[in-house]
Amino acid sequence: MGKARAPRRTLEAYTIKGTNKTIKAGDCVLMRPSDSSKLPYVAKVEIIESDSRGTVKVRVRWYYRPEESIGGRRQFHGAKELFLSDHYDLQSADTIEGKCSVHSFKTYTKLDAVGTDDFFCRFEYNSSTGAFNPDRVAVYCKCEMPYNPDDLMIQCEGCTDWFHPPCIELTTEEAKKLDHFFCQSCSSQDQKKLQNSHAASRPSETKVHQLVEAMNKFDILFSFQHLLAVTQKLTCMSSCKRENIS
Repeated sequence: MGKARAPRRTLEAYTIKGTNKTIKAGDCVLMRPSDSSKLPYVAKVEIIESDSRGTVKVRVRWYYRPEESIGGRRQFHGAKELFLSDHYDLQSADTIEGKCSVHSFKTYTKLDAVGTDDFFCRFEYNSSTGAFNPDRVAVYCKCEMPYNPDDLMIQCEGCTDWFHPPCIELTTEEAKKLDHFFCQSCSSQDQKKLQNSHAASRPSETKVHQLVEAMNKFDILFSFQHLLAVTQKLTCMSSCKRENIS
């Protein structure tokens, strides 16, 4: 006969080993990978359990980094971007390294400063099919790419669209000095392409807010379904699996 499973009880909270930080269900945590050369995994704690021997385990829902997804990391993915996956696991609480914060996209763009343990999530991810929810997002600029909060963008005062400085042949330093900007479509031929300006998205909280709000209204959309179809032609479909962490 096999061993009887030790009875488990749900804990309200757990203090991370070697720290005074306490976690509870709903918190986001950093978890130690078995390969020390890798970045910590990020997960959302669903349940904390303890058995009669005092062994504590956590049921977690994994966040994936863009490079762990089937499509891989793309130009518009932020450095601190994560995808909330449908991949759940039961892991030892001893593998938790610390707490972190996974913000909504809108909240993240309003942070005064981004800390080491700050991340953001704007998509849910199906680890088996590679599908995203939502599967379409607004695009901007001549390059027609979704917004990356790490990249500086400037807004045209005519059409109100947003542009990456390199896409309009500007350096980041030049863009930060602008007071007014009209894109090529909105500029008359004898009007200066650029005037001394300051319409940069990063320094202005109002501009950032306008850009994030506009993402829900823009007509042109980036389709993840199309991206996935292209990717599937180039790579074999395989579910991204986490190795056992210890």
